[in-house]
Amino acid sequence: SSGINAEYGHDALIKDLQLSKDRTMLITASKDTTAKLFDAKTFQFLKSYKTDRPVNSAAVSPIKHHILLGGGQEAMEVTTSHTKSGKFEARFFHLIFEEEIGRVKGHFGPINTLAFHPNGKQYSSGAEDGYVRIHDFDQSYYDFEYDF
Repeated sequence: SSGINAEYGHDALIKDLQLSKDRTMLITASKDTTAKLFDAKTFQFLKSYKTDRPVNSAAVSPIKHHILLGGGQEAMEVTTSHTKSGKFEARFFHLIFEEEIGRVKGHFGPINTLAFHPNGKQYSSGAEDGYVRIHDFDQSYYDFEYDF
């Protein structure tokens, strides 16, 4: 068949779909709290990244085996006095092992879009708080080695 296998589809609205820089992988982000990775040529399901909140955007690092997810609880469902409960961090997952390896805070509303810079040294995030944030990676990001 010439579509993404329904067996590995999402259970809710897909909010984003992005190709990896080398165009070999396709990642989807969904309100079902997951992002899923597919082979871009065959649409074969490869990996799934599970969170505890809706995922609005997902991106594949062009230089490391990392997946970046963003989302958060809908703004209207979070009281203004409890913005922390909305969990608006960008979350990093290991591409191969599907485990969360880090988080970056900064937004005060759900993250709606994410993108890695083509050189892999930065990423940007846009959220319902009205801000676009450009994040530079420090040396510890490049030095990080996943223990397996």
